Amino acid sequence: MSKVHPKTSNANNVAEIEKELRYISTIIKQKGREILSNYKITSPQFVALTWLFEDGDMTIGELSNKMYLAFSTTTDLVDRMEKNELLMRVKDVNDRRVVRIHLLSEGKRIIDEVIKKRQDYLNAILTEFNEEEISSLKRSLIKLHQEMRDE
Repeated sequence: MSKVHPKTSNANNVAEIEKELRYISTIIKQKGREILSNYKITSPQFVALTWLFEDGDMTIGELSNKMYLAFSTTTDLVDRMEKNELLMRVKDVNDRRVVRIHLLSEGKRIIDEVIKKRQDYLNAILTEFNEEEISSLKRSLIKLHQEMRDE
């Protein structure tokens, strides 16, 4: 009987986890695009609206940093969403030179609906999991996210 070295075993586990996360990410993106096809926004617009929905008003520079996009690309994105009345530019009350992006009710409505549909999809998948498996998955994902964020 051969022994598996702990480092080899860990490397194999890490490789398998990375692969599964990659596959899951691809499926989530694909499902997300299907859901978004019923709305007047693109995937990058969804990401931008989600940041505004979760973090509140921010500058174009802050948004471009969060999305890892060039400032000019983010400006174009904001221009299109402002034209579609999903958000608006507002002057900062403390510094009139600063312009913040503010999410409008139509943008909030779309984000609410899309996120609900994504959650419904995930809920349907999780019917094959018992309560402990769901709790364990949630704890593991939260811990993984925290570790990645703290790095």
